[in-house]
Amino acid sequence: MIRTDKVDLSVIKGKAYRQKLTSGDAGIVIIRADSDQPGLATISKSTGKAVPSANTSLKLFPQETFDEAVLLTARMPFRKAKQAPARKTVPEEAAPDPKLEETAGSEAYLKIVTKYTDKTGKLSYDLINKDFIKFVHSSSKVREMIADGASAAAVRKYITGVKFRDIADDHDLSDAEVQRIVELLDEASPKGVFKELNDMLRKQLSAQKKK
Repeated sequence: MIRTDKVDLSVIKGKAYRQKLTSGDAGIVIIRADSDQPGLATISKSTGKAVPSANTSLKLFPQETFDEAVLLTARMPFRKAKQAPARKTVPEEAAPDPKLEETAGSEAYLKIVTKYTDKTGKLSYDLINKDFIKFVHSSSKVREMIADGASAAAVRKYITGVKFRDIADDHDLSDAEVQRIVELLDEASPKGVFKELNDMLRKQLSAQKKK
């Protein structure tokens, strides 16, 4: 991903940066200090203003935060993101992975959220589950895993990996990044992002054991 350095915002307590999308358009990502959910926007080529994505909460990320982010990052050149140096930690505590910290504002996450945003502009967990359950029915690999008695967690991990890498058009997306995206989606869902999928997998695996 190509982006600028992060800048501090004054409208809210958070940071923002620009990223260049594969489409060639520029985007703005805002990370609040008190939330893992990012604010995402594209920059209009005609007006130069930030246009928040459909699922971005304007309560958490008012338009003025994007206006400030556009202004502060306007003169900052795009460059390749560099790995941040490992932070000093107490013994036995792993240093945070900079790549995972950026997953919330990544283009992969944006593509996945956009894919499952409904006509009302909200992230739809029904759309996610219907699409994933459809994949279960069509995938010979999933049927094979269920027949072999794989755990529901293992099957779900395989499904999310395949689907998210395909939607993001990024087959180098690591298992840790896929899991981080699942966690971000889970935070916004009161019942868990894959409740219907999990229920279905448990039923299929239970039925398989009875054979």
